[in-house]
Amino acid sequence: MKRLPLAALLAIFLGWLLWAVSVRQAALFAVGLGLGAVLAGQRFGFTTGWRMLIEDKDASGVMGQLLLLALAAALAMPLLGHFPELTAALGPPSVSLLVGAFVFGLCMQIADGCGSGTLYKAGLGIPMNAAILPLFALGSFLGSMHLGFWLDLGRAQPVGLVTRFGWQQALLITLAVLAVVAVAVRWYARRAQGPQGTQPQPLLVRRWIVGAVLLALLATLNLVIAGQPWGVVYGFGLWAAKLAQASGAADLAGNWFWSQPGNAARLQETVLLDVTSITNIGILGGALWVSAGKPVTAKALTGTQWAVALVAGLLLGYSSRLAFGCNVGAMLSGISTGSIHGWIWVPLAFAGTIFGLRIRRHFGF
Repeated sequence: MKRLPLAALLAIFLGWLLWAVSVRQAALFAVGLGLGAVLAGQRFGFTTGWRMLIEDKDASGVMGQLLLLALAAALAMPLLGHFPELTAALGPPSVSLLVGAFVFGLCMQIADGCGSGTLYKAGLGIPMNAAILPLFALGSFLGSMHLGFWLDLGRAQPVGLVTRFGWQQALLITLAVLAVVAVAVRWYARRAQGPQGTQPQPLLVRRWIVGAVLLALLATLNLVIAGQPWGVVYGFGLWAAKLAQASGAADLAGNWFWSQPGNAARLQETVLLDVTSITNIGILGGALWVSAGKPVTAKALTGTQWAVALVAGLLLGYSSRLAFGCNVGAMLSGISTGSIHGWIWVPLAFAGTIFGLRIRRHFGF
């Protein structure tokens, strides 16, 4: 589809949301369009950035992500401090988090996408990610059905830096840790790139910097409009849950996760009223718009590669629910709003990524 008719369809849907749903949901759809356009247009892939660092010793992607975290924290934490009605992306340190983050990091490299990556690449028309998306949703739903069991294995109360220390100290702590990580990443990349005197790869690359700035601004808009940080995987699980409920495939009334008041209410409402779902739909639309201007091609997969990728996609969804989010919900939104669980998520997911890349190479992706 050409860009002009697609833009017309997106504008019509935006207008319908304004008229039939709410101004807030229309605004979140517009934010989602922007997120999708930036993610797809700048190819800002969290999965790709980590892979570049490990395999190519190219730190530019991770540096872009660290810049994104710093900017998002600098914007979000003062808002959280001044407006108590806004909520942080808090998750409990738990066995569930430890297992989920590691498995997620492993599977995202095989599936070539995290939550946002799967979404925007599906919008770009990449067959593997488009096929993985419904399995991601199914896995997220299955993870939500089992989350009560996983939490019973051991958990602590969520810890929010803004609540505990105030937004000023929380921001200083966050920026200081990010600076230490940036120095360590720079040292690793420079040391691994070759002998002294060789031309090192640049640490700061335009597409990563532009993507970081725009995503930080859009994530902050999402926080202000929705009242909660940007998330992705909850919407996937909700879509599958509504299908399971409509078909009678699962009894959700007795499930620990779906019987929570907020989750039970969302099951009864249209997905267009769910802030995560409407943003996800916008991300798909924004990526479609990018693809309409510049179609992408994808490598053909063997049957074995397809099977491995689809299994990874299912586990990706399952583990994302256990880990209380993906690179967006747990890492970006968690760290930028002061949740300790985001800092726990990152090293475990990175460790999983190291193993995931070995599996990826083994199957020739």
